[in-house]
Amino acid sequence: MPTTLLPAMTHSLLPRRRVLAAAFIAMPALLPGAWAQSGRRPLTPAQSEGPFYPVDLPDDMDHDLLRNGALRYTRGQPAWLDGVVLDPDGRPVSGAEVDIWQCDQDGRYHHPGDRGRADPAFQGFGRVRVGADGQYRFRTLRPAPYSGRTPHIHVKVRLGARELLTTQLYVEGDPGNERDFLWRRLDPQQRALVTVPFEPGADGVRARFPIVVGA
Repeated sequence: MPTTLLPAMTHSLLPRRRVLAAAFIAMPALLPGAWAQSGRRPLTPAQSEGPFYPVDLPDDMDHDLLRNGALRYTRGQPAWLDGVVLDPDGRPVSGAEVDIWQCDQDGRYHHPGDRGRADPAFQGFGRVRVGADGQYRFRTLRPAPYSGRTPHIHVKVRLGARELLTTQLYVEGDPGNERDFLWRRLDPQQRALVTVPFEPGADGVRARFPIVVGA
């Protein structure tokens, strides 16, 4: 009996094996590594807030950090920072507010922790509300280093009363990144999401920072 049934059993198993092989070949589309290829976007990684979110919001907190009231900041390298706020499916998060804050060219923040030593001409903090397309834009300073940290810009995103993200933005290729304890805590994929080039432009440099949040 085994000699008569074995060919039939082998023949019946072949189609099943072909099905399993085809499923195995297709499996990468279901694995985490292929998640981004499906059209979904990875969330922008969160990082710590400090230092120094303003204790009191300034009177002037518009998109232009190089003007503080009637004063104009002329030190350092002017920069445009723009981007879009999206959810993981690529939909703009309309109505979200984006805050940025950073130190001046001497590494000083507008915060009591810096004892009022920041240059008053540098606004240091800005806020914009994104429109239906999710776009935001700031005029600011290419981030400067200060003791113990690589150049960075702090970023916070809110939607109504909900805080969606607090993170930090880094300058691609800056030699201080490899020594920075917060940058080094990120894995390579996370670093790529918060480290962007500041490229030469007509009036300074420009950086584009897309933000993906779980709205």
